[in-house]
Amino acid sequence: MPRTTLFRRLVQQRHLTAYDAFAAQFERAAAKLAELDGDPRLATLRVSSRQFDRWLGGELLTLPRPDTCRALEYLLGSPASELFSATDDLGAHSAPLLQVPTTTPPSAPLPTREEDDDPLAIVTRAQQLTGSNADEETLAFIDSSLESISAHYEQDGPHALRREVRRIRRLAHTLLDGRQPPRVRRELFRLAARASGLLGYMAVNLGDFELAEAYCTEALDLSKEIGDLDTELWASGTLSFALYYAGFYDKADARAAAGVERGPNSAQSIRLLVNGRARALARTGNRRTAEHAIGQALDLSDRHDVPVGLTSCISFAPYGRARTLANAVTARVSLHDTAKALGDADRIDDLVEHSDSAWSRALVRLDVSTALLRQRTPDLEHAMTLGREAIRLCGATPIRSVWQRSNELFQQAGAWRTHPSVSEYGDELRVWSAQPAALAMASRSRAV
Repeated sequence: MPRTTLFRRLVQQRHLTAYDAFAAQFERAAAKLAELDGDPRLATLRVSSRQFDRWLGGELLTLPRPDTCRALEYLLGSPASELFSATDDLGAHSAPLLQVPTTTPPSAPLPTREEDDDPLAIVTRAQQLTGSNADEETLAFIDSSLESISAHYEQDGPHALRREVRRIRRLAHTLLDGRQPPRVRRELFRLAARASGLLGYMAVNLGDFELAEAYCTEALDLSKEIGDLDTELWASGTLSFALYYAGFYDKADARAAAGVERGPNSAQSIRLLVNGRARALARTGNRRTAEHAIGQALDLSDRHDVPVGLTSCISFAPYGRARTLANAVTARVSLHDTAKALGDADRIDDLVEHSDSAWSRALVRLDVSTALLRQRTPDLEHAMTLGREAIRLCGATPIRSVWQRSNELFQQAGAWRTHPSVSEYGDELRVWSAQPAALAMASRSRAV
C-alpha cells in the first residue's frame, strides 16, 4: 500500500496524479524558478514517470537531488524534507471557517443538523467544485505551444512536429480527466480540439487519410460541444482537404459546403470555399459552381480585410489573399482554364517567391507547369524546369500534395516522354520519390 506523504496529498488536492499533468507543471515551475534565480540549469530539469511513481508511493530512501528539491518546493510550497515525510490526515487539522458562537447559553441547545449540513464539508465541497488541475499558465503554455508549431510547420514538416502535438493532445486529455470549473474546461476542450485538428492536417500531408478522418472527427466533436465555430469550420475544411487528396471529390465538396452553410459569413469559410469547394468541383468538371465558389471566397476576403500575403497553410487564422489565389490557380488548372490560372499565378508570384513556404512555392510551380503543358503551344522546357525546381524545393520533406501533383505532371508530359527535358524530370522524380516518406505515400495511395 502506498505510503501517505505530504507530497501525495498535495498532488491529489491539485489533481496532478496523472504523470503527464504533473510533468507539465513541474517543467513549468522549473523554468520559472530558473528565471527567478538566474540559474538556467534549472530550466532543463525533468521528471521521469518512474521517478514520479516512486514519489507518489513514498518509496524514497533519500531525498531527490538538490535542484529537483528546489523545483518541487517552488511548485508545492513546502520543504522537500516535509514533502516526503509521512503525515496524518490533513483534514484532521482543519477547522471550519464558521465557528459556533461560544456564548450560547447551555439552556438553549443547538438545533439538530442534518448530515449534509456540516460546515466543513460544505466549504470543502465548494473548494473541490471550483478547484482546477489546470491553471491559467498551463492553458497559456498549451496555447502558445500550438501556435509555435503552426508557425514552424512549413519549415520543420509533419515528421518532426507530430510527436510534440501528440504529447500536447495527451496532456489536454489528461487534464480533462480531472476537475475544472466550466470556463477552464471549455478552454481545454478548445485546445484539445485544435491539437487534434493539427494532427489531422499532418496526417493528410503524410497521406494517411484514415487517421486524418479520425483526428478531424475528434476535433469536430470537441469544438461543437463548446460552440467553437471557428475551430469547427477549420476542422471541416481539413476533413474536406483529406477527402480531396484521397480522391473523393464529391464528398470533399459536400463536407466543405456543409461547413459554409454553418458559417456563411465566417472568415473560415474563405478556406472552405476555395480550398474545399472550388478545387473539388473543378476536379469533377463543374466549372460554373467552381468559379462561383472562387468569387465568393474573394468577396468574403474583402469583407474581412484579410492579409494580402501567404498565410501559413496549417494556421487557424483565416486564409490570406495570396493563399486564396494560389488555391484558385489549382482549381483553374483542373478546369483547363490556363489563361486565368497563369494570370492568377503571375499576380501572386512576388508574394509566393518571397514567402518562407517552400511547399507553396513548389505547389505553385507544379500548377504553372501543368498549365504551360495545356496551352495551345506547350512550353515543354519551361514546364519541366519548374517541375524540377518544385521537387528540389521540397527536398527531404515531401508532403502528399507535392508528391501527387509532381506525379500528375509527369503523366501529363507522357506525350513527350522521349524528350530530354521530360526524361530528366522523370529521373529526378524517381530519385525523390524513393525516399521512405514518399514511398509510404505511394503505398497508402494504392490502398485508397
